[in-house]
Amino acid sequence: MPMPDPAARVAELRRRLDDANYRYHVLDDPNIPDVEYDRLLRELEALEAAHPQLRDPNSPTMRVGDAPSGKFATVEHAVPMLSLGNAFSDAEVQEFVARIEKETGDARPLFSVEPKLDGLAISLRYEHGALVRAATRGDGSSGEDVTANVRTVRSVPLRLRTPPDAGGPPLPRAAPEVLEVRGEVVLPRAAFERYNAWAREHGQKTLANPRNGAAGSLRQLDPRVTAQRPLAFYAYALGQVRFAAGAGGALPPTHSQTLAWLRELGFPVSPEVDTAHGVDGLLAYYARIGARRDDLPYDIDGVVYKLDRYDQQRAMGFVSRAPRWALAHKFPAQEEATTVESIEVNVGRTGAVTPWVLMAPVHVGGVTVTRATLHNADQVARLDVRVGDTVIVRRAGDVIPEVVRVIEERRPLDRRGQPLHPPYRLPDVCPDCGSAIEREEGEVVARCTGGLFCPAQRKQSLFHFASRRAMDIEGLGERFIEALVDLGYVRTVADLYALGVDDFVEMKRRADELAGTVPETVKAGKIATRWAENLVAAIDASRRSSLERVLFALGIRDVGESTAKTLARHFGALAPLMAADEETLRAVPDVGPVVAARIAHFFAQPHNREVIAALRAAGVSWPEGPPQRASDGPLAGTSVVLTGGLASMSREQAGARLEALGARVSGSVSKKTGFVVAGEAAGSKLAKARELGIEIWDEARLLAYLAEHGGA
Repeated sequence: MPMPDPAARVAELRRRLDDANYRYHVLDDPNIPDVEYDRLLRELEALEAAHPQLRDPNSPTMRVGDAPSGKFATVEHAVPMLSLGNAFSDAEVQEFVARIEKETGDARPLFSVEPKLDGLAISLRYEHGALVRAATRGDGSSGEDVTANVRTVRSVPLRLRTPPDAGGPPLPRAAPEVLEVRGEVVLPRAAFERYNAWAREHGQKTLANPRNGAAGSLRQLDPRVTAQRPLAFYAYALGQVRFAAGAGGALPPTHSQTLAWLRELGFPVSPEVDTAHGVDGLLAYYARIGARRDDLPYDIDGVVYKLDRYDQQRAMGFVSRAPRWALAHKFPAQEEATTVESIEVNVGRTGAVTPWVLMAPVHVGGVTVTRATLHNADQVARLDVRVGDTVIVRRAGDVIPEVVRVIEERRPLDRRGQPLHPPYRLPDVCPDCGSAIEREEGEVVARCTGGLFCPAQRKQSLFHFASRRAMDIEGLGERFIEALVDLGYVRTVADLYALGVDDFVEMKRRADELAGTVPETVKAGKIATRWAENLVAAIDASRRSSLERVLFALGIRDVGESTAKTLARHFGALAPLMAADEETLRAVPDVGPVVAARIAHFFAQPHNREVIAALRAAGVSWPEGPPQRASDGPLAGTSVVLTGGLASMSREQAGARLEALGARVSGSVSKKTGFVVAGEAAGSKLAKARELGIEIWDEARLLAYLAEHGGA
């Protein structure tokens, strides 16, 4: 066969890689696997190295980052990048719409509405279809040239796509000579969490929040650092636009049509973009996005309303440096400043010692918080948090509030100008039991060595044991567990099964007396036992369980639900699992050497064996049978993740039916995931699956597959 022309092959590879990026980042419909993308990219790199004359600054190979620049040049914006006016109440939105209705004469104006992404505003300049410059907003008139860094962002097209000739809205079919696209560079939440987990594990500085992560990544002097962080770009506006004379090009008449056109040119646009009529439509959109805020793949701090028709925008004009036809409706802040009153530690079920701060109450993320986590001793040292410091606290959704930054210039000083309080140091002994706190070599987390002797670990072990996915003892919450341990009723989980109604009633009376409150039994004038009877019934019901639930409930370190299920299927019964050595355990699918060592160590401890024997003596039982090795079913070896709500069955039922076909149901998405089943209100797992290019099934496809393959 004749050797292909290098120039033609380079052009073909660039076309295929650009198309793959467009399908992945814009259409959310990847058409080639990651391994093939990597193979094509390596081939292109080799050709460009062998033929330097074919190199192009807009080649997909440039996304890996160039050498450090040493400085950022200043860029003057051809069209200023204006800021928006803010609204914090419904009344302000009503005033905004009323003004537009009055001045345009439109009784029900149409708005383009979109999430207000919390990242870094960027202007991308294209000339003759190729990216020539990227600049930050700066002061609105001029910004910094970050072209080399932006080229590493895979969702930014290096060349404009050619729009289709037909179909869709009446959009321009000619690419402009000059096109400036404004948008936001963000660090997706999944990428932010993965990076910070890696940073904490390796003793590196963590990112304060996704917005700072995006801004800091784009302002790295070394673009190769930027390339290592999976940033994303979403377009939302235009700057300068110029069509060639006689080319017949013209912008669409509305903003919403412009966003559709940008999408066809290759730019990602937020999938939450929509249109809405009048003030009722705007407020309904604000409420809808607000309800979904914590499930979106990126951080937002509000929504943006823009008058859709450009002729109406021109009629409204501008005031100062903000358009009168657009408004940002902000959500409650997710970060606020407060002061540290004390630094304490919490001891968890496995002895992990987590430092946290008690702080002056602050309203953040829609709730008032007084405590925030510091994660571990390394994080305390990196932040240098001290009593009296003013700190920035972040809370997003149901995530535990965390301290992300210290405002050092507000640190209290003594008369000599020195810090009033010394650096915080993790205690040497457990505050709950007095046992030594130790940190194993290579471990990030320090742990109390007291084991079940430690009341704090005992309480957390009981809480875990009683949780819904473990033994499911309804009604046994933290308040009762605190009293059971503090008053000496329970030392191990097996002691729960010896308690009767009278024990719980007496425990409640004693706890009330110690708290200085009148016992409810006295206030009622009779012995109120219904709650105690229900609790004893729930404990009794939990005696009939399954091996996988019992294994999970025992709280073996690093053994979650998925691993417990794998162990139960692999061994079939508890006795052979307890007798297994590390080598035998490493043969279990998905059990590595670290987890194998944890399991073997747990069952080697006499007190753990005593607890298991006591549970059996108390009547806790589970079905046992022969080992179930890897299935020969159609999904054998396939890892599946279920997320969101299913209408036809629970996720547990769906997981059982998939496992019957050989699948391994996992709780987290990774590159090894075969596919993700996404139901209603699927959140971060769905976002991560899209980010990794994992195949996604809806409920209809799942049901069809189960029906075809007889998943029982």
